[in-house]
Amino acid sequence: MLQNLLYTLQKITPLNENLIQYLTDKTKTVHILKNEFLLKEAAICRNLYFVGEGFLRAFYWKDDKEVTSWFMGKNDVIISVNSFFTQRPSSENIQALEDCSLLSLSYEDLQYAYQIFPEMNVAGRVLTEIYYIRSEERAIALRQNTARERYEILINTYPEILQKASLGQIATHLGISQETLSRVRAQK
Repeated sequence: MLQNLLYTLQKITPLNENLIQYLTDKTKTVHILKNEFLLKEAAICRNLYFVGEGFLRAFYWKDDKEVTSWFMGKNDVIISVNSFFTQRPSSENIQALEDCSLLSLSYEDLQYAYQIFPEMNVAGRVLTEIYYIRSEERAIALRQNTARERYEILINTYPEILQKASLGQIATHLGISQETLSRVRAQK
């Protein structure tokens, strides 16, 4: 799993041996079972996670209903963005949709790596840009794309999502009702 993280970072920028050793020493392996929570609302997100295996979702509550804000799978980085960067309580939950193996790095250890290793700053900036672009693309899709187009984007991004997430979770992520999702799926 650490090798996958290092490979992901090295695709962005070369890593020196000291940074590799630092990440080797500071990352911890975390295993969570299907339906367990990595983070619950009102807790502070104190760690960044890299998905080695598994599939997760983030969701929040609106009008007593769960709304799935995002899905993350293998080789993705997971945090509750606002909570992690401000070190304040989260407004969302992060839940495993299948058994997961993750690498974690604490907020403090990440900040130290940013101070000491310039290449970690580069990798962190590029990863932040990638996820910010994904977030903006999702926001634009919710405003401009049809339900069918949003569904196709999701299926192309996560081809196995129908085996990993419930139709209700997928529907709320797409901003549609479960009935509309059923109609969209039937339109093939």
